[in-house]
Amino acid sequence: MQRSRAMAREGAKAPILIVLHQEHSTPGRVGRLLAERGHRLDIRRPRFGDPLPETLGEHAGAVIFGGPMSANDPDDFIKTEIDWVGVPLKESKPFLGLCLGAQMLAKHLGAGVWQHPEGRAEIGYYPLLPTEAGERLSEVWGVPWPSHVYHWHREGFDCPSGAETLATGDDFPTQAIQVGEKAFGLQFHPEVTHAMICRWTVVAEERLSTPGAQDRVRQLDGRFQYDPHVSRWIDRFLDHWLDERTPV
Repeated sequence: MQRSRAMAREGAKAPILIVLHQEHSTPGRVGRLLAERGHRLDIRRPRFGDPLPETLGEHAGAVIFGGPMSANDPDDFIKTEIDWVGVPLKESKPFLGLCLGAQMLAKHLGAGVWQHPEGRAEIGYYPLLPTEAGERLSEVWGVPWPSHVYHWHREGFDCPSGAETLATGDDFPTQAIQVGEKAFGLQFHPEVTHAMICRWTVVAEERLSTPGAQDRVRQLDGRFQYDPHVSRWIDRFLDHWLDERTPV
């Protein structure tokens, strides 16, 4: 409480909780944009023993990022994170789940997380199709959804009861959901940077042979073609997610 009051006196913004799943993972572009908005990044890696806060009372929001593991895995840290998603939902705090984080949000709410029946994956840039609900939000945000977004996953999720589907895709129909006013799950990776794509396609090159995956050249070509719009979209999205829009 004293820290919260001190921050208020100094005009400082509350930190954002960042949940990562590998030792050398980074929050990429999303982390940079949040830091540029004046938020300290409180990075936690529960897989390596970092605790998650019992409340987000001293945080402005939380982001759970992706990882190579599954929301269906029996590991304790996976179960802990899925249960913990109830904290921002109960407190109506901004929550954003990206890829694995979105699947954890869906699983927390009772929806299924599943592999494609034909073993297909989405690795690379794929079309994103907003629903009517998604289109309405894009009008509020003042920026249309990107036509193509970057993926790296072999599992998808169903839209849970009480959530709304904002965007769909082909092999994995649920691409973006909203729960309440402030919780969002995105199956794709708006945080990805050029360096991250280069690293992922080298370190996990064997994944590129999965049915449906794009080769490295096509992924890099897709970045030059589609990322400028993704960059504008996620920048505007974060403004509204945090409700930090600059008055006109």
